[in-house]
Amino acid sequence: MTGQDREFEIILWGATGFTGKLVADYLVHQYGQGDVKWALAGRSQAKLEQLRDELGVDELPIVTADSEDWQSMSTLASRSKVICTTVGPYALYGTPLVSACAEQGTHYCDLTGEVQWMQRVISQYQSHAAASGARIVHTCGFDSIPSDLGVWFLQQEMLARYGVYASEVKYRVGKTRGGASGGTIYSILNMLDEAADNPEVRRVVGNPYALYPDGVEPGLDGGDQANVRYDKDFASWTAPFVMAAINTRVVRRSNALLDFPWGKSFRYDESVLCGGGVSGWGKASGAALASGAGMGLLGFPPTRRLLAKRLPQPGSGPTREQRENGYYEIFLHGCHPDHPDAEVRVRVYGDRDPGYGSTSKMLAESALCLARDELAVDGGFWTPASAMAEPLLARLQASAGLTFEVLD
Repeated sequence: MTGQDREFEIILWGATGFTGKLVADYLVHQYGQGDVKWALAGRSQAKLEQLRDELGVDELPIVTADSEDWQSMSTLASRSKVICTTVGPYALYGTPLVSACAEQGTHYCDLTGEVQWMQRVISQYQSHAAASGARIVHTCGFDSIPSDLGVWFLQQEMLARYGVYASEVKYRVGKTRGGASGGTIYSILNMLDEAADNPEVRRVVGNPYALYPDGVEPGLDGGDQANVRYDKDFASWTAPFVMAAINTRVVRRSNALLDFPWGKSFRYDESVLCGGGVSGWGKASGAALASGAGMGLLGFPPTRRLLAKRLPQPGSGPTREQRENGYYEIFLHGCHPDHPDAEVRVRVYGDRDPGYGSTSKMLAESALCLARDELAVDGGFWTPASAMAEPLLARLQASAGLTFEVLD
């Protein structure tokens, strides 16, 4: 089982990367020096020392390791209760660390949105994690905490109000402000490269139940929205949401891992609100066209290679001003299984740009939740909601600038 007397509570792996620095900065400024036993970790001693100087915490421990060497990853994992990693694309660099944590009984959280990789490592290492007591939790950032915990939060309100869970939940993106990062784009490009070379990867990426546990029959949901649709519950035209291909799989997996409290026929989808009337239709049509054209160009290897040179590169991201001026607003609408007028709507709000300012805080609090909170689950591969729902929700609202609220 996971050791309680390890040297560190958290090791932050990839601390000198763009997102890693944000997580480190959050831990220092939110929890100060000494309250949390944690360490910066990466490949370069010099870069880690430079980061420590920038953070202004002279006593902060530094750990170096090699992500391509399993034994190095195993030693790293053995020193900490939790490994928190920002090193992607995880399909290229993450497997040895997941394997090491599963063997060592070390809890783990990351920011991956790479469904094909998650499906692979769950299949390979679930039994190891279950045996060792390691709780492995992917998608602990904007994908997919607002989706996953948002649905869980809504379902608790639906149960309290009506005595049943919602049979369908709609996730709608409202106003947002934020920038793209090279790391996220690199992960998408790597997934497309894998899909181009491997039909099994294409099958997994296109499967709405790709992250369901083995042997469980899929539910009723089909593919993600790819065109313009009108949503009568929001009186708004909607456009495709790029993160739906990740978030929907995670939410459906949560329902399965929780033993289907929301039912085996539970429906869930995500899209972007564009407004009503002709202007809303025009906005949604433009967004859908741009999304389809962009994915089409990225899906074709020659244009993908050409565009890759012009897109943000790994290690880059929004400025501090852009992060601090960013925000996002998500609405979730829950439908009663029997009474159309009995519904619940909730709002999830984040006070920083979604991909970096808010994501870094969500990841840090996920690591602390795994390290310190009493959780009801044993070892294995979990989602944020199935492993940490209530304590993580409390942490995010108390410290990380997120608000989950029921709307009248």
